Amino acid sequence: MRRSHSRSGKRAWRANERGSATTELVIATPLLLLLVLLVIQFAIWQDSIHVAQAAASEGLASARVQGGTAGSGQNEVGLVLDQLGHSVLVHPTVQVTRGTNVTTVTVTGEAEAVVPFLHLPVHATASGPVERFRPPAAGP
Repeated sequence: MRRSHSRSGKRAWRANERGSATTELVIATPLLLLLVLLVIQFAIWQDSIHVAQAAASEGLASARVQGGTAGSGQNEVGLVLDQLGHSVLVHPTVQVTRGTNVTTVTVTGEAEAVVPFLHLPVHATASGPVERFRPPAAGP
């Protein structure tokens, strides 16, 4: 008699738990997918930061050399972005400033969005001295 009572108790417990696994799955699956998308979004954001920094560095190298111009730096940044950042860095803007002593290249934009309505900004700046030829000092 004891056995039949414990079996009917298990049956009653199981009847009360019907649908709980489905409910848990309905709640957990979207949360898990969102977590995976957020990890992918973070990786794309990091990659776009690296692309922007590489483009800014290449633009600086082109603009700061003797005879270089802000336009040559701008063109170099455009070439690098065409090669590297076509898919991860969207809406890039480039600003190149070449002064008498310092050249600065700034690349801004947004990371490609995987998660809807999440627009992560990207900003990279490279700065360095303008290269000038200085004749050797006359010796004694």
